[in-house]
Amino acid sequence: MRRFLTTHRRGSSANAHRRACYKATVRIATWNVNSIRAREARARAWLDRVRPDVLCLQELKVEESGLPRAMFEDLGYQLVALGQKSYNGVAIASRTELTDVVRGFGDGGDDDQARFIVATTGGVRVACLYVPNGQEVGNAKYAYKLEWLARLRRWLDDHARRDVPLALCADWNVALTDLDVHDPAAWQGKNLFSAPERAAMHELAAWGLTDCYRARYPDGRDYSWWDHMAMSFFKDRGLRIDMILASAPLAARLTDCTIDREERKGRDASDHAPVVATFTAG
Repeated sequence: MRRFLTTHRRGSSANAHRRACYKATVRIATWNVNSIRAREARARAWLDRVRPDVLCLQELKVEESGLPRAMFEDLGYQLVALGQKSYNGVAIASRTELTDVVRGFGDGGDDDQARFIVATTGGVRVACLYVPNGQEVGNAKYAYKLEWLARLRRWLDDHARRDVPLALCADWNVALTDLDVHDPAAWQGKNLFSAPERAAMHELAAWGLTDCYRARYPDGRDYSWWDHMAMSFFKDRGLRIDMILASAPLAARLTDCTIDREERKGRDASDHAPVVATFTAG
C-alpha cells in the first residue's frame, strides 16, 4: 500500500522549504462548495492553507469542461469529476495518483444526476457523494432520495470490500441524531431529519461504516451546514449533514475529525463547512 506523506511548510525561505517536516498521516476532506466557479477563490485559499491529501467536492454546478482544473493542478492536485450543468456534480482532488475511477453506480438505473464518483488513491478507496436533498417528506423527490440511499447500500454490497480502507465523503442531506440538529423538536419528522432517512443511513452504517466525527466526539454538537437565510450561521442554527464514513480498516487508523467552521464565515462562503478526517498512513 502506497503511503501518503503530508508536507507542512515552516517558513517561506528555500532553506525552510527543504527542511519541511513529513508526517505519515492522511487527511481526507469533504466540502459542498455550492458552485465551484462561485467558490474558486475560496477553494484555492483553503487548499493552500489546509493542504489535505484528498478533497471530495459536492454540488459543483458545472460540466467537467468548465471546471477550474488549472487551479487544482497549480496546487499539486489531480482531479477527477462527474459534472452537470447548473446542478449537482462531484469531484475528487488528490495529491497522489487517482486510479480505478468509476462514475455512477453502474447498476443500470435510469439516472442522469451527477452524484457519485469513486477512485483509489494512496491505498484508500474514496467515494464522493452528493445525496439528493429530498425537498419535502412524502413527495417524489423524497422517495427518490430514499431509493438513492438504498442503491448506495446495494453498491456497497456488490462493489465494496470490508477489508479494504474505504471513505465515503458526502453531503448526506441527513442529520443522524439529536446532537446533529440545533432544534431536534422543530426538525422532528421533517426532511433532513425524518425517521425513514435516518433508518436508511443506519442501514448504510450496518454494512460496516463509522462516522468519523462522532467516533472522536461522541457528545459533540458541531454543525456543518447553516442556511444562508435568517442569520442562521450567526445564531448557530445548523445541522451536521456533511460526514466522512470509514470502513473498519480505515476507521482503525482515525486520529481526528474536525469541521472547519471558520470557512463558513465571510464573503462568498458556501452554506457548508469543510469536514477533515485525519488518519495514520497505512
